[in-house]
Amino acid sequence: MKKTIIYLLFTVLIISCSSLKETETALNQGNYDQAIDIAVNKLIEGKTAKRNQEYIPLLKQAYMKAVAQDQVLLQRWQLDNNPAVLESIYETYVGMDQRQDKIKPLLPLTLIKENETVDFDFENYNANIIASKNDLSDYLLINSKTALRTANTIEARSVYNDLIYLEKINPNFKDTRDLMKKALEKGTHYIMVNLKNQSQTVLPQLLEEELLNFSTYGINDQWTQYHNNEIVELDYDYNIDIIIDRIVMSPEQVSKKELHKERLVQDGYIYEYDANGNVKKDSLGNDIKRDKFVTIKASVVQNTQFKESNVNAVVQLIDNRTSQTVDRFPVASNFIFTYIYGSVYGDRRALDANYLETLNPRSVNFPTDEQMIYDTGEDLKYKIKQILNNLNYN
Repeated sequence: MKKTIIYLLFTVLIISCSSLKETETALNQGNYDQAIDIAVNKLIEGKTAKRNQEYIPLLKQAYMKAVAQDQVLLQRWQLDNNPAVLESIYETYVGMDQRQDKIKPLLPLTLIKENETVDFDFENYNANIIASKNDLSDYLLINSKTALRTANTIEARSVYNDLIYLEKINPNFKDTRDLMKKALEKGTHYIMVNLKNQSQTVLPQLLEEELLNFSTYGINDQWTQYHNNEIVELDYDYNIDIIIDRIVMSPEQVSKKELHKERLVQDGYIYEYDANGNVKKDSLGNDIKRDKFVTIKASVVQNTQFKESNVNAVVQLIDNRTSQTVDRFPVASNFIFTYIYGSVYGDRRALDANYLETLNPRSVNFPTDEQMIYDTGEDLKYKIKQILNNLNYN
């Protein structure tokens, strides 16, 4: 127990020294906020603990240097007429205020050995934060309005991100939300998807619906919307044509083969006899006997029902701005129906139990052509989804 306590105390000492060294390193390297965070976390554990007292002067030093650094930057930015610095000014004031809020709950901080309270010079930044926020908000709003007039799809997304930031720092500022809707609409690729059956075979209605039900594809996102019903007032950027050009259905087939199995199995016992024809006895007086083995045989008439469908298609991407086909992707899917049934003649023990479990006693109806096409379409839909996920819209 004594060794355990000593080990724990040694471990705590090593960790404390490591954290103290980390704080000093961050301070010396100019990472003042990192040093503040380490010191604050240690003082939260216990600001009067002897091992944590050394963090108090380090916290004061890091705080003063961080504030001085921010003030130098603010003076430089405030002399700059470039409105791009407005965000830096606002974020810096917010950061200075948040820095103070980290330390305030710890006050007062007292160096017990010196019986001295360490003071922190805090400022009220509310007016600065509000003024810089308003300046930044006006700039972002005016800049977004101007940019949206000529923005292309990608540029509109950048404007949208600026407006999201504006909404975050100044919710419902003037007509921010209306501009966000416009930027979102302008930054979104709208894609009309058409299904064209050129195979001369009727597609099941349910399959047509599922191939065009893009909510089940899970590929719509913030900047890409797929439609299968045209909205007249929308200008679609692209058309995607899913062209079913070939459907092949094999005939219903039943193949037959015979299987012959044999196995050596135990079948009772054989007694051992002595020269006089008497059953031999063991040392306990019991009859001596040994296993009797016989060869058993079984035959199986196995029937395999088989039917296959194949669907070939092309996914074609058309840029409506140029009326040009951007890309074509061939895709093929197939579905195979198999069913095995049969009859067993002879001793069933000659067959593996697993085989007997899979051997059905009678045939079943073949699936209809419509059902086969639908089942093939499930795989086709998965492959189309992969193609759409990899498309790159510009």
